[in-house]
Amino acid sequence: MSASSAPRTVEIPLPDGSGALEGRLHEIEDAVGAAVIAAPHPLYGGSLDVPVVTELARACTASGCSTLRFNWRGVGASFGAPSGDPADADADYRAALACLEVDGRRPLLAAGYSFGAAAALRCSSPDGGTTALVLVAPPPGLMDEERLRAFAGPALLVAGSQDELAPPAALVGWVAAMPDAELSVVEGADHFFGSRPGTIAEVAGAWLQARLPATAPEPG
Repeated sequence: MSASSAPRTVEIPLPDGSGALEGRLHEIEDAVGAAVIAAPHPLYGGSLDVPVVTELARACTASGCSTLRFNWRGVGASFGAPSGDPADADADYRAALACLEVDGRRPLLAAGYSFGAAAALRCSSPDGGTTALVLVAPPPGLMDEERLRAFAGPALLVAGSQDELAPPAALVGWVAAMPDAELSVVEGADHFFGSRPGTIAEVAGAWLQARLPATAPEPG
């Protein structure tokens, strides 16, 4: 396993120059890739310290990825006022992606939980270096289904069997229509995964370790 530094707090400049977001960067030496991980809805307690988000980050670093998770505008030490506007969420997510792109890390994994999963999908682009998706409890009403079906890289969707906001039955058809996607259902879990957030690290970690070698940069 590659050596890693301790996670550190960083500032993520917003593209319009209005301020910066609070981020938590965990760098891995000789990383096979990097992941941007988005929190759930900022108006409902979504932050970079939500257990599912920290478990996603743990899975990524254990698989050899550097990670950047961040607070939406108006949350924690991030600039501005909290907003549930998808345009604001996309601007925040793209700012975090740009931080990793500046450092030249490839491939990029777009990841998120709930509201953050929808933003991760909207901001994913092969042209921008996004090569894989990990979407936890993605609410169907917020998702860009056309973009999801068109995503050519590997994708993992995770949902609780008792999740009423992101019911697995609503995700099955999406996954079946994608070229390289998998749906993992956590039995007994609801949208918040209750006492089982560690399951996210297990499921995502196993999938990442199987997939990342195929998406790692070629030596040269």
